[in-house]
Order: sequence, then C-alpha cells, then structure tokens
Amino acid sequence: MNARTADAVVIGAGIAGCSTAYYLSREGFNVVVVDKGEVGDEQSSRAWGFVRQQARAARELPLMMAGALVWQQMEQELGADVEWTRGGSLTLAGDEEILSRIHVWLKVGEQFGIETRFLTNEDVKELVPAMQGEWLGAMYTPSDGHAQPDKATNAIAVGAREHGARFRTKEAVEDIEVTDGRVSAVVTDKGRIVTRHVVCAAGAWSHKVARMVGLTLPYRIVRASVGQTNPTEPVTDMAVIGPRIAFRQRPSGEFYIAPGPGGTDYDVDLDSFKHVRLFMPNFRRNREMFKVHFGGALIKDILRSLPGAPARRHPFAHTVGVEPEPNRKVIDRALNTFKSLFPDQHYLTIERYWSGRIDATPDALPVLGEARSPKGFYFCTGFSGRGIGIGPVAGKVTAELIADGQPSVDVLPLRHSRFEERDMDMIKAVV
Repeated sequence: MNARTADAVVIGAGIAGCSTAYYLSREGFNVVVVDKGEVGDEQSSRAWGFVRQQARAARELPLMMAGALVWQQMEQELGADVEWTRGGSLTLAGDEEILSRIHVWLKVGEQFGIETRFLTNEDVKELVPAMQGEWLGAMYTPSDGHAQPDKATNAIAVGAREHGARFRTKEAVEDIEVTDGRVSAVVTDKGRIVTRHVVCAAGAWSHKVARMVGLTLPYRIVRASVGQTNPTEPVTDMAVIGPRIAFRQRPSGEFYIAPGPGGTDYDVDLDSFKHVRLFMPNFRRNREMFKVHFGGALIKDILRSLPGAPARRHPFAHTVGVEPEPNRKVIDRALNTFKSLFPDQHYLTIERYWSGRIDATPDALPVLGEARSPKGFYFCTGFSGRGIGIGPVAGKVTAELIADGQPSVDVLPLRHSRFEERDMDMIKAVV
C-alpha cells in the first residue's frame, strides 16, 4: 500500500471525520484521515455531549432519528465505554416564548413519530423530584440521551484503525489539487496524498478547506463555554435545557454545566462581513444568544490577510494547539442557576472550565453530500453546535455516498448548493 495514496482522504479527526473513516474502512476503502492536531482535539472533545432528536429542525430530523439508533448500538459495536446514557432530554419553559416553541415542535415530533410528551409543572416535579422551580410547561423525549464526547470520538477512531484507516495527525492540509474537474490530491505540510475522494469534516475550519477547491461555505464561528463540577451522588440521568442553563450528569457523578442556548461569545473577524444577508434572519431572531466582541480576533485576522503573511501559505498554522478562552463568568452564573434548581447541591464547584469553537451555518443545519464541483469533494460539516449527536450518522451517510451513492437517509435538503441557490427558508430553532 502506497503511503501517499488513498481511495479517500478525510480532513478532520473529529467525531464526524472519524465516523466517515470508520464506515468507509469497513467497506474496504483505503482511507487516510488528516488533522492539524490530534484526534478529537477541538469541539469533539469540548461539547456538552447531548444526543437529542428533540427540537431538531424538520430537514435534519430523519438524519438524527437514524443517528439515535447509531448511538444506541455504539458501545456494543465498538466494544468501548462511551458513557452512553439513554436518560431522555428535557426542555423547560420559563416564559411564554419557549412554551410556544415547545408546542410548535411537539407537532413536528408527532409528524415524524418521535415520542415526546408535553409536561405540566406537576409532571416535571414528578419526573425530577429533586429539582426546584415553577414551569409553564416542558417537553420530554425519553429516547434521547447523552454520552462522553472525547471517549466516543476516540473509540470510533480506534474502530476505524482496526479496519485499516490511517491517521496522519499533526499534519495540516494546505491545498487540494483538482484535475479535469475532479479532486486528485491533498497537499499537506508533509507531502502530497493522491486520491479521488476528499471529505471536508474540518468543523470550524471547513470554510478554509472549501476555499481550496474554489467553494464558499457561509459560516460563523461562535465560542461556547462549559464547566465540569466535582462529583456528587446521582441526581438525574437526563440531558436538561432550561432558562440560562443546560446540564447533564456523567456516570462518575460530575455535572457538565453550560449557560444553555444563550451565553455564547462571538468574536468578529474579517469573514464576519461576508454573507451578512444570509445570516441576518437567524441573528435577529436569536440576538440574545450571543455576546459580540470586537477587537483582538479581528486585528489578528487582518494581519494574517496581509500580502506575504505566513497564514496565506499555511492557513492552519495559527490554529494548532490554541485553546479558545472560556467565559468563566457565564459558567459561574450557570452554576448559580443550577444551585437554585438543586439547593441540596450547594457545595458543588467548577473544577474545570473550557471553551470550544462551533461552526454555524446560516440556517443552523449541517452541510452534507458531494459538492456540485469539483467531483469527489464531499461536505460533512456545519453541525452548528449539534455535532456530537449527529456526527456519527453524518459520517455513516457520507461513507455511503462515496461507496455506492445510496445513502440510508436522504440528505439532499442539506446539500451545499442550497446556499448557492439562495434557498434560505430559515427554520426557527425551538431552543
């Protein structure tokens, strides 16, 4: 086997890229996974770990429903502990707006046959007796769950290796060659890999990979912070989203706590001024979710764009090993909210803070499938903060598209060309 040839090159060793490699290698494909860092270095080790069908947009629900089955079988199939917990997901309504969104989504879930129940305040108290608070209502999806992101990503990578996939970590992609309208090689800082299929699974950096083949991927990168508490006795096995709080408890007792759908940070860069029209509808609807920062990120981006700047030749060099700054204040506030819900847990503290970069598309939906041009270039990205839950099945479907063009789930509504067509009928997120 030639070390510098492959049937497919997957760019990005996060959960989606590792899953693509796993399913392709199972079909006998010679697969190389290239990543500028290590396996699961970025968002695939930093996420909340929620695996939920609840509140998904109609266009991605079939994919996530198939994804739920993948998660339920993962530990047995891989022979690995990924802390899969099928405890259900619970969304709490503290105001009329969220209550209205819950009622809207319950109709969507019913249309797709997802078991989701509306709960009264009394129902919530019965379901989670230890939790305080008064709620206008809630929705509960018992078939949802949560898992440990880094364990899952690494387990899938091990499975891919066992089937012959090769991982080239700490190797940054710098160009993609196209010959006669088809991808023909991937050029890294360590050489050239000849191939006929390239999968862009680079998460927050996918827009840079797309540019290498002349494609534009509308995106925004937001910074989301999470905290882990000291361990405590079992409280709930559900994944919970409420006002100003999201949390789940690991089997070992620690809570992952985040400020919920709000409390994310957006660092303005040069690309923030592109595709404004596409992003504006969702931004206006969800303005309260983001704190916008002007300053260091924009200045650094301007300097990297200057003629002769190293970033022009090495587009990922400045991203390797860089830890995004966590917003400790929003995590501390989330912890205080958690303690108001669970007064018996007043002694909990945040033992670890971290942050991750989330790639968001204009309609907050994934980008999947083969590009119109060049041939052989596939997207498996744009998960908009939901990559852990949907990443494994997205990789599976991408592998099916490459292997025989017959995906087990129709992903045509998630094609990249929807941006080119200006098919931007935004679907309002439920939470």
